[in-house]
Amino acid sequence: MPFPRLALLACLLALAGPALAQTASPATRLAGEHYVPAHSSVRAGDGRTRIDLAVTLSIHNASQTRPLRIDRIDYYDGAGRRVETHVTTPVVIGPFATHEVFVAKQDVRGGTGANFVVGWSADGAIAEPVIEAVMIGDFGNQSYAFVSLGRRIEPAEATPSRQ
Repeated sequence: MPFPRLALLACLLALAGPALAQTASPATRLAGEHYVPAHSSVRAGDGRTRIDLAVTLSIHNASQTRPLRIDRIDYYDGAGRRVETHVTTPVVIGPFATHEVFVAKQDVRGGTGANFVVGWSADGAIAEPVIEAVMIGDFGNQSYAFVSLGRRIEPAEATPSRQ
C-alpha cells in the first residue's frame, strides 16, 4: 500500500518540479515598461506665455540585492513622435543606484506634452523600479519645480460590453 502512494507522490513531484523551479529560479527574467509624463514647457498666464523647463528623468533601482537592466528610454513629444532614444545598448543599474537622463531647458522639442517610455528587465524577483521626472525652470523672478511619477504600462482589461 505505501508503494503506490510513494509512486504517485514521485510522479506529481516530477511533473510539478520544473514549474516550481521556474518560479523560484533566479534565471527567470522579469520585464516591464513605464510611462513617465514630462514637460519641457508649460503655459502660464493667458496661455501665450511659455515657461521652458529642464527635465531630469531618474530611474531608481529599488532592489537592495539585484541589478536592474534598462533596455529602453525613449523621449516623445506631445504629438506622440519619438524625439530621441537615450539607450542604444542596455544600461545596468546596481542595487539602490540611479540612472539619470537630462533634457536641457533650451531643448523644447518635447513641448507641453512630453513623455518618456522606460523599458526595464531583471533576472529573478526584483522590486519594481521607481521612475520619476523632475522639472525645474524659472520665469522673471519666479522659480518652478515639480515631479511627475512614472506609471507602469499595462494592457487594459477587457470587460463584457453591454448591448
